[in-house]
Amino acid sequence: MISIGELSQLGPPGLTLIPKISMDTTQPLPLLGGLSPQQFMKRHWQKKPLLVRQAIPGFTAPLSRAALFELAGREEVESRLVQQSPKSPGGWQMKNGPFDRKALPALRQREWTLLVQGVDGHDAAVHSLLQQFRFVPEARLDDLMVSYATDGGGVGPHFDSYDVFLLQAHGQRRWRIGKQKDFSLQEGVPLKILAHFEAEQEFVLEPGDMLYLPPRYAHDGVAQGECMTYSIGFRAPQQVELARELLLRLADDVVDGVAPSLYRDPQQPAVDTPGAIPAALQAFALKAVEQALKDPLALARVLGAYLTEPKANVWFDGGDTPDSLQHVALARSTRMVYDEQHIFINGEAFRAAGRDATLMRRLADQRELGHADLARASAGALDLLTSWCEDGWLIANHVDEVP
Repeated sequence: MISIGELSQLGPPGLTLIPKISMDTTQPLPLLGGLSPQQFMKRHWQKKPLLVRQAIPGFTAPLSRAALFELAGREEVESRLVQQSPKSPGGWQMKNGPFDRKALPALRQREWTLLVQGVDGHDAAVHSLLQQFRFVPEARLDDLMVSYATDGGGVGPHFDSYDVFLLQAHGQRRWRIGKQKDFSLQEGVPLKILAHFEAEQEFVLEPGDMLYLPPRYAHDGVAQGECMTYSIGFRAPQQVELARELLLRLADDVVDGVAPSLYRDPQQPAVDTPGAIPAALQAFALKAVEQALKDPLALARVLGAYLTEPKANVWFDGGDTPDSLQHVALARSTRMVYDEQHIFINGEAFRAAGRDATLMRRLADQRELGHADLARASAGALDLLTSWCEDGWLIANHVDEVP
């Protein structure tokens, strides 16, 4: 654990030191149909759908069809091909990429869909688009998926376990949505398609239109002609999975910081009930768990590291060592969050306090720092930022483009 700044400047326990540097969430946004982010979160987030006509007026897809197909051909990019086929089980077929262009169906062929995940990590314009949704905490924001479909293409009626914004980027897509009660799925189908979908509303989205859906709100989108839809998705970890991951990380922390301690029972008497677990062994196990939670910041530390851990298909090319730092910006795939005591970046945790902590929180909120910000940084903070540049997590002195 590396410290940033003076720990003595943290202040008394419970004192909130997190500065408010983000967007003005009280101002209405065309993106949200004239609602402010605060109004949207209160009225719609995880509650009810919202249809916004011309959320982005005059919107033109920043990524061409050819560029999307090129991404789908890369090993490091997650992609799927979904086709409706009477010859396949249940009438559906799904394949995982990467896909050579020749492996994709002809453009004139109906009813196929190409899904490309995490496009924001590979294209600057798409990444910039995703930043418009940062009125939701970074810890919840996941990625932007692009769905390309020929006429009649779709993935069937389904539901997501997370919130999603569906932004129409090109062409038209007809959406049918409903507050589903029966979540049983079709059997023998390679996709999670609802067996008894009941639509309550129907919309045709044009480029620039957007539909927000809360978790588990059933929906079925079908392309009307060639179309592209951008799906802005959010992270929603399951409680059991989160507990498992955090406990494993806490155990690793204990192993790293404490000498191994073996169970000993020199006073154990002979027993005539060998199936019974000794009380001393139960106490030993309890002490092991208590040891993992002994540090009051341990849980917060492993949570932040978990939330910023890069996905398995994400890696960073090493960058150059800048002579000086005039401007820095987080690389597109870099995840950075903070709490009152720490800074977290790409799975690593740093203790932070004082002026340097404020600087790092500004970087997490705004994803960039200018010359005036960097002029106030300590030598230690500048060294850390420089090391992140060398790792490829941070881009130095390139104001116009973040790779």
